Amino acid sequence: MEWRHDAFVITTDPARIDPLAVHGFLRTTYWASDIPEDVVRRSMEHSLCFGLLAPDGSLVGFARAVTDRATFAYLCDVFIAEEHRGHGLGDWLVQCVLEHPDLQGLRRMGLVTRDAHGLYSRHGFAPLGRPERHMERLDQDVYKCGTRTDLSTPSSL
Repeated sequence: MEWRHDAFVITTDPARIDPLAVHGFLRTTYWASDIPEDVVRRSMEHSLCFGLLAPDGSLVGFARAVTDRATFAYLCDVFIAEEHRGHGLGDWLVQCVLEHPDLQGLRRMGLVTRDAHGLYSRHGFAPLGRPERHMERLDQDVYKCGTRTDLSTPSSL
């Protein structure tokens, strides 16, 4: 799919979304600073990805939805390059994700954010209604030193 706004394009065509550019940006984020390139590539292969392209075709924004395309989606890795922030591109990107036909009729769409609550609340996202029902299994150091820690031991959680 493709959306156009002024000279910008949002596409879901994997051939037009540069994994190296996505990896380069994710390495600058608080949530994926140590992520290896092969993990980014694999995550993109198994997700519904949205690339935001500048008029020159370069990647300036990205989002991906991990989804079964029937009941649930997890929105993640959303970014807009710093030099393009403040022009409504983040709102437009989230709007396009939410309009995608494969993400209609879902019971739940989740996300995690440290600092973009305002953006997501404008699109209907809210804090967990029943946080006591949600659990996670988290390994903050999974990408450090190229080794995966053992999640079976409580000390690594």
